[in-house]
Amino acid sequence: MQYKNLGRSGLKVSQLSYGAWVTFGNQLDVKEAKSILQCCRDNGVNFFDNAEVYANGRAEEIMGQAIKELGWKRSDIVVSTKIFWGGPGPNDKGLSRKHIIEGTKNSLKRLDMDYVDVDLLPSARYWDADRGDYQLSGTFYFCSFSLSVPLCEDFVMDISPLIVSGIFFVESEYLPLYTNYGIGLTTWSPLASGVLTGKYNSGNIPPDSRFALEIWDKNLASRSLVDDVLKKVNGLKPIADELGVPLSQLAIAWCASNPNVSSVITGATKEAQIQENMKAINVIPLLTPAVMEKIEAVVQSKPKRPDSYRPQLAENI
Repeated sequence: MQYKNLGRSGLKVSQLSYGAWVTFGNQLDVKEAKSILQCCRDNGVNFFDNAEVYANGRAEEIMGQAIKELGWKRSDIVVSTKIFWGGPGPNDKGLSRKHIIEGTKNSLKRLDMDYVDVDLLPSARYWDADRGDYQLSGTFYFCSFSLSVPLCEDFVMDISPLIVSGIFFVESEYLPLYTNYGIGLTTWSPLASGVLTGKYNSGNIPPDSRFALEIWDKNLASRSLVDDVLKKVNGLKPIADELGVPLSQLAIAWCASNPNVSSVITGATKEAQIQENMKAINVIPLLTPAVMEKIEAVVQSKPKRPDSYRPQLAENI
């Protein structure tokens, strides 16, 4: 495993990390979570991601209990959570002062921890600008005067053509944030919820896949499993075969190879999946400029700046 600084901070996070998003509380309980987490640690993972909304808080409870039962030293790991969607009440969601304080306290109680390392909040050790809004320069500019500057952006990023608009933000709109403020990306869903493993290439949804879960957004599945997407996924397979690696490892390595990505948050329900995902670290050096050009020729995801493009620089705020 390789370790990178989270943005420009001194906090070191594993280049590949693990998130509890769909799995903990929906597919895995404490016993299974312990096996998954230990497998991650055995492969060098030190960064574990969560959120108050995952399984309505149950994911935090499972992660906290599993870590406690595993007997890990708290300072050896980096734990993140996210505060926004906390419940059905009018003050149980959003970023009001009331919910930020109460939501964080509730997350810490569920995790059974004294602190989290990365959060949306300045009261955490470091905080994360977990927003879909790309006009963040103003936030960083004003924080630079008296507050803790956000260190990372939690952003969906995968090699598929599903999020071309997201790639535009990552590679164009966010550029001033990397250089001016040292932001680092923690990207999630690098396999596009399994699309980039090739398991959906037939157009069918396997019964044990994420898209088959009742909690899953069926609209996402219908948007993902279209001919254009599956054609491009099939087009990536020969590139992976030429390198002698699974398509899944190629996709994860592609995300991790971005110099502005601090950590790629992976997900898995089985130890075998973790073992395979972690091997993506060894694929990163294989992604030469020539290989990256082949990938781009298939997915065609490079952002094209409009003529009117103008970066949201801090000095313009």
